[in-house]
Amino acid sequence: MSQVHDNGTGIADVTIIGAGPAGLFGAFYAGLRELKVEIIDALDEPGGQLAALYPEKFIYDVPGYPKVIARDLVKHLVDQTMMWQPKMSLGERVQKLDHGEDGVITLTTDKTQHKTRSVLICGGVGAFTPKKLPNPEFVQYENNGLYYSVKEKSVFRGKNLLVVGGGDSAVDWALNLEDYAKHVTLIHRRDQFRALGKSVTELMNSDVEVKTFYELKTIAGTGKVQSATIFDNRTKEETTIPVDAVILTLGFNVDLGPIKQWGLDMVGTRYIKVGRKQETNIPGVFAAGDISAEEGIEPLNLIATGFAQACTAVNFMFQYLNPGSKIFPGHSSEKKL
Repeated sequence: MSQVHDNGTGIADVTIIGAGPAGLFGAFYAGLRELKVEIIDALDEPGGQLAALYPEKFIYDVPGYPKVIARDLVKHLVDQTMMWQPKMSLGERVQKLDHGEDGVITLTTDKTQHKTRSVLICGGVGAFTPKKLPNPEFVQYENNGLYYSVKEKSVFRGKNLLVVGGGDSAVDWALNLEDYAKHVTLIHRRDQFRALGKSVTELMNSDVEVKTFYELKTIAGTGKVQSATIFDNRTKEETTIPVDAVILTLGFNVDLGPIKQWGLDMVGTRYIKVGRKQETNIPGVFAAGDISAEEGIEPLNLIATGFAQACTAVNFMFQYLNPGSKIFPGHSSEKKL
């Protein structure tokens, strides 16, 4: 196994902020280019949203896999990345980025400081918290039958399940849990879904009970969820159904947090503005994955896209660190791993 070149300074060549799929693959690719790499992530484990929110969900947009369970994809990415033994600093949130006159960038976290010659920001959507309905009585049922994400499918085995939402997560979980639950009902407030067309077709051909133009009014039970009251938003007619578990997939509130204070040009309030090289307006600072966008181009937030952007960024970072060098390093098949 090849080893990454140690630049002998104790300063990383590339520091990647974010240990999600794009960040992990970016670290692996930087290893191919023999750069000294550090990864920093606020979570206590690598994998980003895949690990934190839906480790048992199938992922469909990764080349080479017809479908792959999220936790398995994370394991493969971590194994691939650790071939080069990068420094992994987990459970640290980067708060400040300072560009020194000597070109060295200082990243200050809530625990310490890290020195690096370049930065690749792969922070996903930033900090994320689930969107919740404003019903105060729901709080008592959180993790007692009310869920905003699924970490263990076995929790729903043999239960009557209500899924609320019309996006990819709602449709995917309804289909994924169909064989685990006793019965699955999915309600959505309109008849148009935001999920992939193929998934919606599969949903409509499944045994999942789909009720469009329905919304959740309230849930009830003694110490745990036992029933849910839903209503037709056209007629306001209410129906109470027996359920043991409710999954609310209403999306997430996202916040880039301290990143917004680093002097980076932004596209709106959610995306770091990048150019064709995935470069930002700050020298030596690049961004890739869901956190980045080009001006005037709607971002395509796919894992596969994040992989490609991370590769692009790393190659141009190599040239930034080594002026006059080639951007294209040759094919990976030419390298001894």
